[in-house]
Amino acid sequence: MKDDAQQPWLDTAQQFQQTMTHTWAKAFESFKNMDLGKLPGSMAMASPSKMPDIKFPPEKLHQIQQDYTKEANDILMMSMQSKLELKDRRFSSPAWTDNPMAAFTAAMYLLNSKTLAQMAEIVEADDKTRARVRFMVEQINAACAPSNFLAMNADALKTALDSKGESIAKGIKNLLQDMRQGHMSMTDESLFTVGKNIATTEGAVVFQNDYIQLIEYKPLTEKVYEKPFLLVPPSINKYYILDLQPANSLIRYAVEQGHRTFVVSWRNPDASMKQVTWDNFIEHAILEAIRVTKEISGAKSINTLGFCVGGTMLSTALAVLAARGDTSVASVTFLTTMVDFSDTGVLDLFIDDKFVEYREKEMGKGGMMKGGDMASTFSFLRPNDLVWNYVVGNYLKGETPPPFDLLYWNADSTNLPGPFYTWYLRNTYLENNLSKPGKAVVLGEKVDFGKVNMPVYIYGSREDHIVPINGSYATTQFFPGPTRFVMGASGHIAGVINPPAKNKRCYWTRDDGMLPKTHAEWSEGAVEHPGSWWTDWSNWLASQSEKQIPAPKTYGKGKYKAIEPAPGSYVLVKV
Repeated sequence: MKDDAQQPWLDTAQQFQQTMTHTWAKAFESFKNMDLGKLPGSMAMASPSKMPDIKFPPEKLHQIQQDYTKEANDILMMSMQSKLELKDRRFSSPAWTDNPMAAFTAAMYLLNSKTLAQMAEIVEADDKTRARVRFMVEQINAACAPSNFLAMNADALKTALDSKGESIAKGIKNLLQDMRQGHMSMTDESLFTVGKNIATTEGAVVFQNDYIQLIEYKPLTEKVYEKPFLLVPPSINKYYILDLQPANSLIRYAVEQGHRTFVVSWRNPDASMKQVTWDNFIEHAILEAIRVTKEISGAKSINTLGFCVGGTMLSTALAVLAARGDTSVASVTFLTTMVDFSDTGVLDLFIDDKFVEYREKEMGKGGMMKGGDMASTFSFLRPNDLVWNYVVGNYLKGETPPPFDLLYWNADSTNLPGPFYTWYLRNTYLENNLSKPGKAVVLGEKVDFGKVNMPVYIYGSREDHIVPINGSYATTQFFPGPTRFVMGASGHIAGVINPPAKNKRCYWTRDDGMLPKTHAEWSEGAVEHPGSWWTDWSNWLASQSEKQIPAPKTYGKGKYKAIEPAPGSYVLVKV
């Protein structure tokens, strides 16, 4: 193309660059007046306070502007000479790359997104403010992608043409269905039924109160270990993340290894529980489950496991027992659990004094944190993967998401009582009181993990965005008993639910017994192993379980009889 023919395009690009640079600068200018609580995904966690003033170093901002001008011109020139290369899976289909206008739009969007992210990195502010700006930018960039709008999504438009409009009709149908059910579908939920094709490990409810049902599972071996095994899942989710399907059920795996296995199934809180506190949960859920498991099994002590928030709750219950001189628990496993909230990753940017005070006034003495709000917050921590990906697929292209048991569980949310929720916020994320011996008081007892003297197994996921690996590893520094730390690959859920039979991923151990202060130091001596960490944990748990005895023939014992088959009725209650 001749220079005189190129000039109009170059003029357009220059005008576009100037406009966009001015726009992004104005966007940052307005951050100081922005309410973080109004951002997508912030309904459950974000602070109602406005952002403080932020500034940019002029020389760095000028460099970003220069780089933007050059890259914008490069994109324009490349679009006139050949196909643009779009290194983003949202724009990977031929419908984008074969359409010069669509490709140019996508390329400029990617440049604008990168520029805005670069500006976020040079903000002159404290670490928390910079993290909040970074989060805002991520949300804005994710929401403004041209792929999210039917008129600009070349792939969706081609699908509409090829299907003669049927994809649009199906997308509208999907949207109406999701509006009726109150959440966006991430999987084909019609294909899953709790108790039929998920949460199917055979068992029975042997105890229930206003907080939990306790499920005992049918032994799959002729003999079982004398010490029973109690699992405490997170109260912010349904328990069956540990029992999705037979092939990936941690509960079934434990039963197959010869453990007499019990699990806490949480009641989905309703208005009648709006004044329930953290202490209430520890007393009537965790301590009751420990007591009943002991009574049914007849064992002097039991082995326990806590997952995520369930682990944090279990740790405080163990501290209460230790303060009372109660030795009912012989060992504990913590899966992606924090007791030290010094490093909480991305969730830290939501928490400050004003936010916690706001929540305490709102629901600290009675109220309910809705499960849908909490689920929305966690989804927007990964907006492209867990939000906009489904907006495009479900609504713009009229697709039915493929069946995925984990995503079905993810959408099956639970409520939280307000007083319980606000105690947790203040004593963990805000003040980190659990890590300070004697600072937090639960059921009249000072929480001191230094008195919880028992064997401890701690698992953390390397890519966990909810419980960062540093936070998970920090748990190793608090319990005086023999402690083993194992790190697995992947994230908060996929790293945990990694059965050996699939031989996927890997894990790391350090067998010299050293537990240095930081995870980085621990990693220097860690050894990688292929496959699942479950086998390592199973060997450890067997060593804590003493001799084997004949497996029981019936559920429960004495006054504790089978109430109903697993998975029970509490888990079936929807928000």
